Amino acid sequence: MDGSGVSDAEDQSTGGWPGPARSLNGIRVLDLSGNLAGPYCGQILADLGAQVVKVERPGRGDPARAWAPPDWGGDGTLFLASNRGKRSLALELGSDQGATILERLLSRSDVVIQAFRPDVARRFGLTGKELRSRHPGLIICTLTAFDPEGPLGDRPGYDPLIQAHSGILSVTGPRGGAPVRVGTSMMDMGAGMWGALGILAALRSRDRDGEGREVQISLEDVGLAWGAYHLMGVEASGQVPGPMGTGLGMIAPYGAFPTRDGAVILAVGTDELFRRCCLALGMDEVARDPRFTRNADRVRHREGLEAAMAEATQGLTREEVEVRMVAAGVPCAPVRDMGEVAADPLVRGGAFRPEPHPRIPAYRAVAPPPRWDGERSPPGGPPPAVGEHSREILDELGYSPEVITRLMEEGVVGGP
Repeated sequence: MDGSGVSDAEDQSTGGWPGPARSLNGIRVLDLSGNLAGPYCGQILADLGAQVVKVERPGRGDPARAWAPPDWGGDGTLFLASNRGKRSLALELGSDQGATILERLLSRSDVVIQAFRPDVARRFGLTGKELRSRHPGLIICTLTAFDPEGPLGDRPGYDPLIQAHSGILSVTGPRGGAPVRVGTSMMDMGAGMWGALGILAALRSRDRDGEGREVQISLEDVGLAWGAYHLMGVEASGQVPGPMGTGLGMIAPYGAFPTRDGAVILAVGTDELFRRCCLALGMDEVARDPRFTRNADRVRHREGLEAAMAEATQGLTREEVEVRMVAAGVPCAPVRDMGEVAADPLVRGGAFRPEPHPRIPAYRAVAPPPRWDGERSPPGGPPPAVGEHSREILDELGYSPEVITRLMEEGVVGGP
């Protein structure tokens, strides 16, 4: 039985190996991180079948549990969205006995995820160099805000700070307006995704040579990766881009246009699509205007073009525009709020699915994006309560019930 409550027998495909949705079955992951980037990385591995032990502080646990409202069943929804499929051990790392327990966990783990600032990692002996010296086969994923070897290495970092420092904030928001944070924590979640990819590559490498690796991911590097074409554009043209709302500098028309009941996004990426779009909206003269013949022309005359497009769409509803664009083969989508998305029967019957939870009867969670041969991975178990599995994990480490009780009484270990 693994940490998700799914037995090994249930994981096996007809060939005797776990199917792709449980391909990491048997890999043990120690998640020492909190907040979002590291936990999201650990959740991806848990979704793929790894047994993930999440180490939290006794009592309050991961700080993200308290990031609310909104909360659901007592935990913030950001925490719930990044910690499914794990078991929780509440452990005081600052105590000698806590450090001993941690070493036992490390000795039986394949992967450890840590997101301590470099100075904190040095204090606890948890730098990549120190961990590899003690556990040479261990895959260590170290997530930091900035380059740990650079001048900002010891600084803490949260998603909007990295969006600002990497330039993403400068190209987000309305034209001429104040900087706007991207509405989801893309730096944190991107770091978690790249961390999981790095771990998978390191595990594959270890299969060949038996050696552990340290996977180093900085949130700033993730921000630079997300902004790659903007950075390359600066090098190529010498021009610094600014925010364009929903638009894209190299394509027009491209972005949100008003309707009677909201807005729609039109993504008109070719000259032929532009012609079709104009005809569908009754804009025959605009389609023939030499200022708009080619995409490069339309980009140069973007302001006049967008004003003409808005005049044509604002008298229609979102649905009317969508119907016309679909019939013309033009990429289009209504701008929906999260309430509309959550109520969509296709979403509720697909990715946003009901999952069992011991404390939340109507619990739903968003499934991992991959599908294998058309099938989504099964639910991996709900996010744990703080210290929910402390006794179980210490028992697996060889501690007697009496010692576990004493450790709990002394505050070294916490329970739910």
